[in-house]
Amino acid sequence: MSAVYKRIKLILLVIAMMTTSGLVQSAQAAESADSTKAFNASEVILHHVLDDHIWHFFEGHYGTWYLPIIVYTKERGLESFSSHHFYNENHEVVPYNGYKLDHNHIYLEATGEQVLDLSITKNVATLFINAIILLLVFTAVARGYKKNAGKAPKGIQAFIEPIIVFVRDEVVKPNVGPKYEKFLPYLLTLFFFILFGNLLGLLPGASNLTGNIAVTATLAIGTFFITNLSGNAGYWGHIFWTPGVPLPLRPIILLVEVAGIITKPISLALRLFVAITAGHIVLLSLICLTFIFGSIYVGVGSSLIIMFINLIELLVAGIQAYVFTLFSSLYIGMAIAEHHHDDHH
Repeated sequence: MSAVYKRIKLILLVIAMMTTSGLVQSAQAAESADSTKAFNASEVILHHVLDDHIWHFFEGHYGTWYLPIIVYTKERGLESFSSHHFYNENHEVVPYNGYKLDHNHIYLEATGEQVLDLSITKNVATLFINAIILLLVFTAVARGYKKNAGKAPKGIQAFIEPIIVFVRDEVVKPNVGPKYEKFLPYLLTLFFFILFGNLLGLLPGASNLTGNIAVTATLAIGTFFITNLSGNAGYWGHIFWTPGVPLPLRPIILLVEVAGIITKPISLALRLFVAITAGHIVLLSLICLTFIFGSIYVGVGSSLIIMFINLIELLVAGIQAYVFTLFSSLYIGMAIAEHHHDDHH
C-alpha cells in the first residue's frame, strides 16, 4: 500500500507542476499577443474561465485548435464550418459568410440577430473527452472484475474499486437507505463525472468544464427530476400537508416547502460552479501578479504559493464531487424514505 500512496503523491505533484506551467503559458501568450498594450489581467482570467469557440494551448501554428461552428437560422437553415474562418493571420476576429463573432456569441452580420449556436465549443469538447475517459476507465474496471474474479484487484481496478466502495458504503447507502441499489449507478456516474471533470480542468490548457454554470445546472436538474419523480406519498404529504403543523400555518409552510424544492437544485449548481471557478480565478490572479509587477521575485514567490494552492485544488476537486453526490443522495433518500407520523399528541 505504501508504494501505491507514493505513486499517488507523485501523480498529484506532477499534475500540480503541469497546471502551474500551463497557466503561466496562458498568461504569457495573452501578454505576447499584443506587446503594445498594457497587460490586462481580467482578459487573461476571463479567457481561461469562460467558454470559447477555439482551444488555445500555446503560441505557434499548432498551438490553437479551431473547433467546429454549427449554427441555425430560419433563413439559411443549418450551416457548419471551422472557427478558424473567424480569425485572420493576425488572429483578429473578422466576419465570415454573413456571420460575425462578438464576445463568443455569433450574430448575423446584416441584421445583428443572434443565431442558434450548436457549436462544439471548448467546454463541449471537454465534455466529450470526459465521457470517453469515463467509458474507457470503467470498461477496463469491468474487464478487471471478470478477469480477477475471486482474486485481489490489479491495475486500474485496484485504484478505482476503493473509491467505488467508499461512495457506496459511506455516501449512498447511509443517506438513500435500503433501496440504494436502484440509485447507485446514477450517483456513481455523478461522482466520477464531476471528479474527472474537476481534474481535467486543472491540466494545462484545459477548459473550465465544472466551472460552467450550464454544466452544473444540468447535473443539478438531473438530481431534481430523479428526486421528485421517485418521491413517495409520505414525501409529497410532508410538502403539501405537513403533519403536526397547526391548520392556519399550513399554507405558509407549503410555500416554504415548495421554495425548498426549487432552491435545492439551485444550491447544488451554484456550490459546484462557485467553488471550481473561484479556485481557477485565484490561481490565475497569482500568476498575473508576475506580469503586472514585472519582477522575478514576485514570480518566484507567487509560483511557490501557486504550487501549494494547486495541491489544495486537487483536494477540492475530490471534495466537490463528494459534496454534490452526498447532497444528491440525501435529497433522494428524503424523497423515498418511509414516514411514520402520529398526529395525535
